[in-house]
Amino acid sequence: MDNSKGKSLWFLTGSQHLYGKETLDKVASNAGEVAGAIGKGVESLIGVASKPVLTTSDDIFQTCLDANNNPDCAGVICWMHTFSPAQMWIAGLNALQKPLLHLHTQHNRDIPWDEIDMDFMNLNQSAHGDREFGFMCTRMSIDRHVVTGHWRDPAVVADIAGWARAALGRAESLSLRVARFGDNMRDVAVTEGNKVAARMKMGWSVQGYGVGELVARINAISADDAGALVEEYKDTYSLSGKVTDDDAALNKLTESAKIELGMLNFLEEGGFKAFTTTFEDLHGLSQLPGLAVQRLMEKGYGFGAEGDWKTAALLRCMKVMSRGLEGGTSFMEDYTYHLDPSGMKVLGAHMLEVCPSIASAKPRLELHPLSIGGKDDPPRLVFPVATGRALNATLLDMGSRFRMLVNTVASVESPDLPKLPVARALWAPDPDLKISASAWILAGGAHHTGFSMSLKPEHIEHFSRMMGIEYLLIDTNTTIREFRNELRWNELYYKMKG
Repeated sequence: MDNSKGKSLWFLTGSQHLYGKETLDKVASNAGEVAGAIGKGVESLIGVASKPVLTTSDDIFQTCLDANNNPDCAGVICWMHTFSPAQMWIAGLNALQKPLLHLHTQHNRDIPWDEIDMDFMNLNQSAHGDREFGFMCTRMSIDRHVVTGHWRDPAVVADIAGWARAALGRAESLSLRVARFGDNMRDVAVTEGNKVAARMKMGWSVQGYGVGELVARINAISADDAGALVEEYKDTYSLSGKVTDDDAALNKLTESAKIELGMLNFLEEGGFKAFTTTFEDLHGLSQLPGLAVQRLMEKGYGFGAEGDWKTAALLRCMKVMSRGLEGGTSFMEDYTYHLDPSGMKVLGAHMLEVCPSIASAKPRLELHPLSIGGKDDPPRLVFPVATGRALNATLLDMGSRFRMLVNTVASVESPDLPKLPVARALWAPDPDLKISASAWILAGGAHHTGFSMSLKPEHIEHFSRMMGIEYLLIDTNTTIREFRNELRWNELYYKMKG
């Protein structure tokens, strides 16, 4: 499931032949040192490959083409160690199709006041060269992330790492395949969208399959394989007595195991990393897939309920971006409100499908009736969600463009809910429920989201910019007046941009 292994960022250093071989040798040595230090700082996430110093338009152009054609290159970092005349970069920047980070740094941190001379000035003039490069990027309307500061500063490395996560998400997005078991929930609007536009903009290939094709895979699962998975359930989770006390309940748990294995085989064989289901199309299934969906999400698959392929794809990208971070990421739905004026909150859940990666304690495997779908009682993992900072992200098809909407929240402790046997989250949205919900609705926000306790808004913002889609944030600084204005300005911008 981890497609990010082997990915790297290419470190491109600009200079020119004007300075002579001795200076260029120092530039190359310094660039290797900078790239090596950054690489060490992000080594658990991605590699950093230092490329030969670029001094001509032809070399720059060819390197950018090579980056485009290398599937392991997730993005490029550019640094102008000396002055690199930016007209040399035009052809390369026009050709470049990978995300661009402009690192505005210099090899030395401090000015050597007593020893500085013109040789030092000629070698260490990124303050000069990076502004030249920055002008050309702006002149060419090239979107990029600019990081300023010394390369040994942990904050600089962390900034680069945050951008790199989004670059990995983009790389995943461009080859992402989504399987839809059944179609969209009938007459629902926000979960629909233009799949052709999504493939053109984000690379998502969304494929529909009749539930009967999934049922055939489920029926092919052997009793031994299903039984082995049931034993894994018993070893992994706290099981309620109702699940194991009678043969009928155990049969339902065994059927859930067959559903999980059948789904997993289907997804693996088709190269799918995300999928959807809908409780309005369960023909041939004895129960709504609940436990199977939860466990597949925990393995890294993206999921969307009721045919919501946009959220399924987004969730997969979010899981790739969050690799190695504390916390988890799950499919989520704003279900109902607690409107006490002393502390308004949102209770989030979705019947059965919440990922255990965000659980605060060992999940309990329980069996209960489900009052929707008309099928057998489905097993599910029941747990409260961990407390701490989190965000909700949703992707919307606005007709003329895609819009990413993010709301930062504080996940808080949930009271015991003895009559609500589902996994659930309770959060206080920023800046408060009145403003956040009003802004969310004004922006056309969906009820399905990717809920993450590991990602920060800047990760989603970087990803949105790399994909060329609109980004809106609701956080502690949001006011309805300013948010309305941002919506109006964005509408005008995208109409003018075409």
